[in-house]
Amino acid sequence: MKHGVKLIVMGILSLFGSKASASVEADFWKWFQKNEDMIFNFERDTENTFDKLSAALSKVDPELTFEFSPIRENGKREFVISAGGIKNSFSSVELLFNSAPEMKKWIIIKFRPRRSPLNDLNFGGVSIKSEDVYYNLYKDEDKLGIVLFFDNYNEKEHTTYGNLGYLFLDEALGEYDVETKLGFVEFHNKTSEYFDGAKPIKNLSKQVDEYYGN
Repeated sequence: MKHGVKLIVMGILSLFGSKASASVEADFWKWFQKNEDMIFNFERDTENTFDKLSAALSKVDPELTFEFSPIRENGKREFVISAGGIKNSFSSVELLFNSAPEMKKWIIIKFRPRRSPLNDLNFGGVSIKSEDVYYNLYKDEDKLGIVLFFDNYNEKEHTTYGNLGYLFLDEALGEYDVETKLGFVEFHNKTSEYFDGAKPIKNLSKQVDEYYGN
């Protein structure tokens, strides 16, 4: 009898646990729709809007971040839900994306997508053109390891170039493929002994897709 009661209680907890989990995503989208005008026209008060949106997303998962597109010709904006490159938060992105309601003004995208052409980037006071970034690929068990080469890379600014490197990889491959298809990632100056045979980063997506057969 006690065993039966235990099973019933566990079942009830399971049901309430799933509802609680689902409500986190539902609550976000309710907040999003309630504040749709503010979010869609974020340029009116960018800092305040982004702070509020970040706070709302953090209730779903503290690692989640976002990107917006300009308003397209069809009058819509893209709203990109990103895990910030944190693989453990990919499931949070999937859950939030799958629970998104239909909205006339929005195209919801999960994970930072590939960009074509690649954008030039600026981070930490360092500006780099995409055409100046090169790479070499190496076998890394069942994945591909990559070395990115920059003109002015140096160890003192490793963190800055590292952030730029991952942003360029997201631009070239998309956030999901960076985390699931790449193994080791290193950053070198173009004076590196490994630079021989390096290719411009615009070629990276084609080479990775050919390797994985998609």
